[in-house]
Amino acid sequence: MEFWRVKEISKWFVKPKYSVSESKKPYHLGPLDLAMLSFHYIQNGLLFSKPSHLNGHEFSIDSFLESLKESLSHTLIHFYPLAGQLVIQVDEAKHECCVFVDCNKGPGAQFSHATALDITVADVLSPNNDIPLIVASFFYYNEPEVAVNYDGHFKPLLSVQVTELLDGVFIACSINHAIADGTAYWHFWNVWSEIHRAKDKGYLIPVSRLPIHNRWFPDGCVLPITLPFTRPEEFIRRFDTPQLREKVFHFSSDSINTIRAKANKESTGSSMMISTFQALSALVWRSIVRANCLPHDQILYNYMFASNRHRLNPPLPQNYFGTCIKGITTKTTAGELLKNNLGWAALLLHQSVVSLTDKAVREFVKEWLESPYCYHHRDLHDYNTVAMEHSPRFNMYGNEFGIGKPIAVRGGRGNKAVGVVNAYPGYQGTGSVDLEICLPPDSMRALEKF
Repeated sequence: MEFWRVKEISKWFVKPKYSVSESKKPYHLGPLDLAMLSFHYIQNGLLFSKPSHLNGHEFSIDSFLESLKESLSHTLIHFYPLAGQLVIQVDEAKHECCVFVDCNKGPGAQFSHATALDITVADVLSPNNDIPLIVASFFYYNEPEVAVNYDGHFKPLLSVQVTELLDGVFIACSINHAIADGTAYWHFWNVWSEIHRAKDKGYLIPVSRLPIHNRWFPDGCVLPITLPFTRPEEFIRRFDTPQLREKVFHFSSDSINTIRAKANKESTGSSMMISTFQALSALVWRSIVRANCLPHDQILYNYMFASNRHRLNPPLPQNYFGTCIKGITTKTTAGELLKNNLGWAALLLHQSVVSLTDKAVREFVKEWLESPYCYHHRDLHDYNTVAMEHSPRFNMYGNEFGIGKPIAVRGGRGNKAVGVVNAYPGYQGTGSVDLEICLPPDSMRALEKF
């Protein structure tokens, strides 16, 4: 609704409660980090019901904000790079630059309080599961254009915005994608929640899963890595997201199991090698292509972003903090995708996924080091691409901050484009999945009919 407004009330900056010796050293970025400099920040938020009382007292947003800031300062002890900023060092003579994190540069992580007291939880959830445009205003770094990761040399690497609704609270985190991928992003959320729940103990608890900051570099890699550029316009492309409809589609665990069984039966007969996510991705890919009414000879691309942690040999631990992902590209035509069945599409995706091996990752990094570049978003109005992002495996609904379990996950404007699909665990748990799909209005109306 047009009269909805989000008003910023206060803004603070939060530093780690105390500094650790490692934070005084330059925090070098690896090839997989640097390649993300032209992408948007990762933006996700959690919606909570606002309690009338908390711990026997009337709920106070001011007290709640203070506890969030205090627990955040303790969390940043472990995630100290997020309290710093990027440093860009340029060598004009060699026509190159290097980018790293100074963990003590800048004022710290940004923390802001906003209000939207004419908006309810029901408004955010929406009866038809459409995501209202106002949700984008629950996130920082959206105006006048969405920040790209390169902007981390003058913007905080982490921004938290707490928006108070009439009957709810929305906590949003924007994190620089050159510093953290989805796995690291939700690891930060999980640790912050864990520390906040120890409020009665002064936030002083042994964290169950500490982040590992030893960046992965291939053997023989010379630090710092240099990029063959001296001006941002040589390698940074700014883009804004088009006006799209965003809608959440819910899949129960039973329906997903049925989809997976069908995909495996049609592709392999009896083997269950097609994963749940591959089967669901194939279903969504075919549905979006059908909704877009593309010509049969139209070339199609499906992008799935996968973690390299367990693919490397030796593998990296899951709590490795950084960007350690690679896009997996699957190519076909609209005619082939729709002529064949679900199993055919799922097998195509499966073959692309299994091709991402230790050897493939290392070859990609080797080629990148020989000729560094940054990923750039494709044409944001391109109908021939579907990009599967995030993962229903991430622990999103386990993040509690003393006011109950989250009731919904929502994304900001960052990295949104035609055909982007964000996969979240379903609110009910037990294997359910929610897909946040971005499409032009006409395509979304067609998709809703399937």
